Amino acid sequence: MTVDQDPSAIPLPQGSAAQMPPEALSRYRAFMRREAPKVQDDWMQVDIYKATIEALDPSMVNRLHELTVSVFWPHRAPDIELVVGLGTGYVALDEIGRPLSSVMGFCSDPDFAMLGMMVTMPRLQAQGTGGRLLRRVMTDCQGRDLRLSATRQGYRLYESAGFTPVGLVYQHQGIARAIRPPASVPGLSLRPLEPRDMEAVLGLDLHAFGAARRAILDVLLGASEAIVAERGGQIEGFAMMRNFGKGKVIGPLIAEQDDVAMQLAAHFIMAQEGSFLRLDTIVESERFEAFLSAAGMGVYDTVTDMRFGRLRRATTGPVTYGLAMQSLG
Repeated sequence: MTVDQDPSAIPLPQGSAAQMPPEALSRYRAFMRREAPKVQDDWMQVDIYKATIEALDPSMVNRLHELTVSVFWPHRAPDIELVVGLGTGYVALDEIGRPLSSVMGFCSDPDFAMLGMMVTMPRLQAQGTGGRLLRRVMTDCQGRDLRLSATRQGYRLYESAGFTPVGLVYQHQGIARAIRPPASVPGLSLRPLEPRDMEAVLGLDLHAFGAARRAILDVLLGASEAIVAERGGQIEGFAMMRNFGKGKVIGPLIAEQDDVAMQLAAHFIMAQEGSFLRLDTIVESERFEAFLSAAGMGVYDTVTDMRFGRLRRATTGPVTYGLAMQSLG
């Protein structure tokens, strides 16, 4: 956005304006108008000193990890390294190189991106650093529908930028314990994901996630154990599990019904008895929640799934029972 560009003229994703509440559009335009000439500056004033804004690259992994530790996120340095390789973003550094705030965008289709890794040092959360970086990445992503997972601390900022709530993301985690396998689904079998399954897997994920993300799934596959649920020669769901945070995370997990989702999750849970497991879900299902809780993975926390533009995530058919990661969807 240039100095003389009217924020109201910034292109919105095609068809999005008609699907956004008028008040959200008003908030967005007001948000982008604030400090509009400075959005592309490589510095900003924070308290009594200047902070520089730098593009995130692999050399910033340790600094970004330091930021996540400051807000008690469980990410390990390898988790940070994985996401830095999947997206683009910015970090604000103080005069001696300490990280103050960060933001990333993860583009999928030409008209869609997830926003994530939005972290600000707790002592600076009222200083405007997060807002400046959010404006910058939203400017980079103009013309795209956006989605993010909002913590309680960040919710008001994202709402002020024009994002609207969709629902809750339930963070299930705990030490996996012995469970009785869920009732079998007639004709359904589980097996390792094979290269020949990728077309079906990508189709399921496209429907559930709402955008094509082949590059992201390829990277996740390289770091995960992956299985599919097959019936009558058709792939009905898939799931991955990889190292993350305090132990392992199950996700993405895509299925069309609770019974299939529970079969996929149970495969990993029973193999990880006594280990720390996590699964983040947006599905409002008492059966699925009760199943995870019985396996030692109760609800630890919630964040809010928010959108800017169209609602892209599926609510019928194959849906997202397990996120790849809150920043990745």
